[in-house]
Amino acid sequence: MNEIKFVIVTGLSGAGKTQAIQCLEDLGFFCVDNLPPTLIPKFAELCAQSEGKINKIALVVDIRGGGFFDAVYDSLENLKSLGIRCEILFLDASDETLVRRFKESRRRHPLGAQGRVLDGIREERLKLEEMKGKASKVIDTSNLTNKQLKEQITLLYGLDNEEYNLNIDVMSFGYKYGIPMDADLVFDVRFLPNPHYIKELRPLTGNDIEVQEYVFDSPVSKTFMKKFSGLIEFLIPHYINEGKTSLVIAIGCTGGQHRSVTLVNKLYKFLKTSNYMVNKRHRDLEKNMSGV
Repeated sequence: MNEIKFVIVTGLSGAGKTQAIQCLEDLGFFCVDNLPPTLIPKFAELCAQSEGKINKIALVVDIRGGGFFDAVYDSLENLKSLGIRCEILFLDASDETLVRRFKESRRRHPLGAQGRVLDGIREERLKLEEMKGKASKVIDTSNLTNKQLKEQITLLYGLDNEEYNLNIDVMSFGYKYGIPMDADLVFDVRFLPNPHYIKELRPLTGNDIEVQEYVFDSPVSKTFMKKFSGLIEFLIPHYINEGKTSLVIAIGCTGGQHRSVTLVNKLYKFLKTSNYMVNKRHRDLEKNMSGV
């Protein structure tokens, strides 16, 4: 039973669970959507008796289970007693994003009485608070396309190579758009020289060499990057020792266009030289950059 990879996919309705389970199925997982939580241990036992034919399992468990949902916590404890290590993937999104998605799909929220989507979202968020706290990985899909979500799922579960024992996601963001909900570590780099105030650099981004050279022309930037890289290099082995399988490092400036993008690119290159799976994304790069 110890050889079974068991993933519970849960989270807010409209946050992308369907896309996640489809991606896991493409990655070779045996997937079941909306399995009653009380059946999870028995299902796991049956899979364990398949003589290795079913060794990667993904189940979607959410509030659609109604009164049965609360049994999920007892079922997770039962899995432990069976010697099965279970990972919980929790998908989240902002209330605004979820409301928009429900309006676009014209679907009724499972808890939305009389079609009141926002009330349903808020009630569901409260019901899932404990589950989110137990999650191995939380992904905020508010600003992710289906393709980007698939990339993150693949990064987390696409390789069975034990050599890659920590997945690192390095993200730039703008404070004017809010701090990423799924970040484990958040760093504010608004103290670094701001290219926004240089006329010819303002329309460019941290992906452009001119901006990168401007930012790192400052001794403060060079010193910070050296100390920052050293800190991350120090922390990673300790996270691994604690059993952490994913790490989201978020670097923010005012608008998420210049400084944060520059540092994410630099940190990404630094981490790629180590034996880790690293992904980078620039959350707010395409948004309106006025006021950076």
